[in-house]
Amino acid sequence: MLNPAVGRSGTYRRQPLGYRAFIPAPLPPKPSVRIKGPLQTLLSQADLALGRLDGSIQTLPNPDLFVFMYVRKEAVLSSQIEGTQSSLQDLLEAEAQLFAPERPHDVDEVVNYVRAMNYGLNKLSQLPLSVRLIKEIHQQLLSGVRGSRLTPGEIRTSQNWIGPGGCTLAEATFVPPPPHMLADALGELEVFLHHTDAMPLLVKIGLAHAQFETIHPFLDGNGRVGRLLITFLLCQQGVLQKPVLYLSYFFKRHRQEYYDLLQATRDTGDYERWLEFFLRGVIEVSTEATNTARKILLLRENHRTLIADQLGRGAGNGHRVLEYLFEHPIVSVSELRDLTGTSFPAANQLVGRLETIGILTEFTGQVRHRRFRYEAYVSLFSDTPTRPIRRRRDE
Repeated sequence: MLNPAVGRSGTYRRQPLGYRAFIPAPLPPKPSVRIKGPLQTLLSQADLALGRLDGSIQTLPNPDLFVFMYVRKEAVLSSQIEGTQSSLQDLLEAEAQLFAPERPHDVDEVVNYVRAMNYGLNKLSQLPLSVRLIKEIHQQLLSGVRGSRLTPGEIRTSQNWIGPGGCTLAEATFVPPPPHMLADALGELEVFLHHTDAMPLLVKIGLAHAQFETIHPFLDGNGRVGRLLITFLLCQQGVLQKPVLYLSYFFKRHRQEYYDLLQATRDTGDYERWLEFFLRGVIEVSTEATNTARKILLLRENHRTLIADQLGRGAGNGHRVLEYLFEHPIVSVSELRDLTGTSFPAANQLVGRLETIGILTEFTGQVRHRRFRYEAYVSLFSDTPTRPIRRRRDE
């Protein structure tokens, strides 16, 4: 027998084939979310943490230098929640067109995540977040990778379910609404997103994420799209000037609690516990990102001073390379030759001097086609130590 509170979030209905699917009720919940006690305190702390983060990013000489790597860290972590093995280093090497034999094959999924994220952020300047845009983001996410056979960009026309690997529909932990109900459910979610009311924005975003995951409108990629929506909504509403809040780090560390609390919103209508968890994530990740922004500023100042003190007449090109490294942390001598407009020997000499003072690190171990990494910068974002690439010396 279902808990009476389940009517707050929806109801389970038996389908013609015998399984029970969950039919979500439209947002906002009824009765409304009780914003008091711990939830009220967390909401105030989360608003403060977001404000500090936005302010800290604005102090950077070029905020996009922070965004570049932060977006990639989120792409890696959100994809890892869905089972990929690729690391931040794998992604950077793939974008630098380094094809190491030991690199995980699923790195293309992470590359797609970055593309989908950037696509969505660019589109938000032209149109509001909508079902149409969500479908376009999904298409960017799954095109040409695992899941591409599962209709990228299209709302599912068959039943999906959530559960342990290999489980059947009858054994599923959760069965989302059947296909014929998706259009209405998504339409109601879109109305909720754009309805003007007094609900605190972070509460609205937390509810919207839970509802999207409950609807589960695609055959694959629902978790990744749902996590992207959080940042898209913050940017669309002007809470953040740059896309620098990504909760996948928190969700990955507390994965089982993340899944359990989402399920509790369906089974018992317990939105309050879910929102407390969500806001704790906002606070923790905002604080971590604020600290990283400060470290980037300090790193840049220290390395600018080091270049000025050590490179003499080459300091001008050294500073130009340093700024370039914040968006291209893996480089070649030829790349820096083109950047500085010098000869190859001059660029090679500059790279050597940047190696000597500890700004660049050669990591391929090759004689030809060498690549260099801005180690100190990459390390600020990486949860695992960077590694050398093993290659033949004559490659």
